[in-house]
Formats: sequence, C-alpha cells, structure tokens
Amino acid sequence: MSVYSIKDLENLSGIKAHTLRIWEQRYNIISPKRTDTNIRYYDDRDLKLVLNISLLQEHGFKISKIAEMSPEAMHRQVLELSDQGMRHADQIQALTISMVDLDEERFEKILTKCALQMGFEQTMMQIIFPFLTKIGILWQTGAINPAHEHFISHLIRQKVIVATDGQVMNYGPATKKYMLFLPDGEMHELSLLFANYLLRTRRQRVVYLGQSLPFQDVETVYNVHRPDYIFTVITSTPGPDEVQGYINKLSAAFPKATVLVSGYQTVSQDIYAPDNVIVVRKIQDLIEFVEENV
Repeated sequence: MSVYSIKDLENLSGIKAHTLRIWEQRYNIISPKRTDTNIRYYDDRDLKLVLNISLLQEHGFKISKIAEMSPEAMHRQVLELSDQGMRHADQIQALTISMVDLDEERFEKILTKCALQMGFEQTMMQIIFPFLTKIGILWQTGAINPAHEHFISHLIRQKVIVATDGQVMNYGPATKKYMLFLPDGEMHELSLLFANYLLRTRRQRVVYLGQSLPFQDVETVYNVHRPDYIFTVITSTPGPDEVQGYINKLSAAFPKATVLVSGYQTVSQDIYAPDNVIVVRKIQDLIEFVEENV
C-alpha cells in the first residue's frame, strides 16, 4: 500500500489541499489516517476517491451530490464518462485512476481509444507524456511505489514497440542516419523509444542501441555506422554534477556528427552546448529538427 500526503493528493487530482480539508469536515467524504506520531496520511483508496471526485466535478457534478454517492456508484459514473469522448485532461485523470488500481484492461482500453481518435503520435504527445509528467513528482518522492512505475512503463513501452514495428521502411538516397542510446547507468528508455518511432515514421535510418551503454561501446558503433546524428536522453544518469562533462565528451569524441541531447538533467540546468551539440528541450523540438533536415 502506498502512503500519500495531502499535497500528493493535490498534485495528482488538482484539488487544493485547503478544499480537501473543508470536504473532510463538511461532508466526511475522506478520512485521513494517522501515524503513531499523529501525522496525517492517505492510502490508495483515498487517492482513487479524490481522483474520481475531481473527474466528476469537471463534468458538472456538485460536491454535495458526489458526497451522497457510494464508492461503487461513483466508480460506475466515472467509467461511463471515460467511455465517452473526454478532454485530454479527463483521459489523463482516467489513466491515473487505472494506475492506482493497477488495472491493465482499463489502461489499455483508454490508450487504444485515444490512439484510434487522434493517432498514436498525438496520443503519446498529448496524453502519455503529460500523464508521465503529472505523476513524475510522486515517483521521485516515493509516494508511488515501484510496482506502479513498472506497471505503467511496461504497458507504454509495449505500445511504442508495437507501433514502431508496424512502420514500413522505404529509404531514399539522401536519408539521414541517427544513432540512439542512453548513457551507462541510464534506464529510463520511454523517451528514447518514442524518438525511435518518430524518426522511423519520417523515414530516417536509425541505429537503436537502447539503455545503459558504456561510452566505449558508443564509440565502437559510431565507427561502424558513421551516423549523421547522435541522440541521447539523460534523465538521471549522469547526475547534475557530471552531465556537462559528459556532453563535452560526446562533442569531442564525435566532431563530425551533430549530437542531440535531451532529458531532465540536460534541460533543468544551464548547460553549455558546444558547436556540434543541440539541446532538445521537448519532443516537438526533435520533430521540427528532423523535418527541417530531411
């Protein structure tokens, strides 16, 4: 069971902590637990309840009416709403509820419906990445346990791989070549997988090396394939004190290539980009770069 603070509930649901406390007093709609030292906390059931309330409120339900619903009735109403055409924010909320419940069937259904409505690429950019951003703080603080992270990452990873496998390659004589990898120790692969998908849908050649690649192996593969561009994502490794040195090392080792770097450790600080290095701050920047250099 995960343990949440009232601030965690606010971050995930969008409902202010002050409002939640008023609801506790006025409607007895949620009841915090207390530790032996009298610190308030909430569990998975409380989080799911608040997420359901938030979604219902967004669709015009009054809190006084919601408070009269049983948890089962509230859940049924939320399922009915999520089966209808909802806004992106509602879909993200529904995915969050599925994550808390570890409900693979529901999660798959929501993603499949979004992909049919807006296409896989837009589903990733408008639904999945905002969803991952929304829950990222809780992953970092430990409010969401590893089971949730592995559950979500596995399902999304499989979706991206299947979508990538469905691409039919038809290269032209002027097609550019990209080499994609994650630094040694870096395991957060979803952004790299999606970059692979984006490049292949735009008929670019890709040498995909995956996660946690030692630098000497990067050099070995580069010498074989001589790619035009090198792309990497630095989310956690190298850390903040080492990322500039790593980028400088990439620049010096591959002077004839354009090095594209992205990820939290890169965009969250003032990184100096050598002449052959470009910092990719968001996915849209990568798309624009590729399409301008086709």
